[in-house]
Amino acid sequence: MIKKILPAIEQCAQEINLLISQNDRIDYSKGQNISGDKQLDLDVKADNIIAQILLDLDCVQGICSEEKEKAIYKESGDYLIAYDPLDGSSIIDSNLSVGSIFGIYQGGFEARCLVGAAYIVYGPRLELVFADKTPEVFRQIYTDKNWIKLPPLQLKQNGKINAPGGTQKYWETKHKELIEGFFAQGYRLRYSGGMVPDLHQILVKGGGIFSYPATIDAPKGKLRKLFEVFPFAFIYEKAGGEAIDGKKNILELNAQSLHDTTPCFFGSKDEIKQVKQVYGKKI
Repeated sequence: MIKKILPAIEQCAQEINLLISQNDRIDYSKGQNISGDKQLDLDVKADNIIAQILLDLDCVQGICSEEKEKAIYKESGDYLIAYDPLDGSSIIDSNLSVGSIFGIYQGGFEARCLVGAAYIVYGPRLELVFADKTPEVFRQIYTDKNWIKLPPLQLKQNGKINAPGGTQKYWETKHKELIEGFFAQGYRLRYSGGMVPDLHQILVKGGGIFSYPATIDAPKGKLRKLFEVFPFAFIYEKAGGEAIDGKKNILELNAQSLHDTTPCFFGSKDEIKQVKQVYGKKI
């Protein structure tokens, strides 16, 4: 039944891709989201597109969005969907890739209730990645008005990509040690400022590490559990990788509120092993 949601996400991808391509100016709206981030007009429009499409589905009981303070519920339906309508919107004016992220829950907005996840990449080509309870993480691109399925995504034991988030001057000593250690091993810096394109690149290239740690200015991390971190953790595990908060598996965490945040590390097994070693030290 969860596959009924996929055509709706495909429709979201096409409509938001068109929205982005037709906006030659990137303007801020007059508001900000619940986390205090300034909203672009595109954030608001993308949010409205997704909300309308998802709430029209009989199988969807409720939604929550990074751009909305509260969840919206209907009387019936099987699934709850948490989404980030336009992740990385602040880099749109640089014409870099951005994306949308979806977590599909059943029974509540909690990691243990996650039954599926998806993300969309708005880049040189329109791309969609989807995972459910099956081990396979499938990938498709939109071309000639059709979705074409590509080989499934699978992470190797390790890679050579290092995507470190957060302002460096606010990093803790142990995190500086971790990042410098990866570079000393020959890892290449690949960080655009967009969670979707950076995590997607690691998946496509077959391995690496993405980190957004606790920092002095954001001690609980910056990325939101329900809309961003849980869905990608689900996908990374299905692709043969891991996701942790430094020590604990991401999908074992609780969400204290709809907009709760956490430090997070996504990667191949060898990279995550190194994270655990460094973060397990007493410094």
